[in-house]
Amino acid sequence: MSLAIILVLIIIVIAFIFTLLLSGKGDDGYSKSTKRNVTNLSYIYLIVITLSLIAVGIYIRLFA
Repeated sequence: MSLAIILVLIIIVIAFIFTLLLSGKGDDGYSKSTKRNVTNLSYIYLIVITLSLIAVGIYIRLFA
């Protein structure tokens, strides 16, 4: 089970890094508001990671 959690965390980190790398590319309107978009994506990642860890904790507590 710990291997699965480690793999999920690695995938999350890689996805976050690629999102930051790609945030500067796109149309002109997007690149003008990159800071706001990166901030919004960071908040989304923070919320999703937190909820995912809570869900994994509940799953382990109830079913393992």
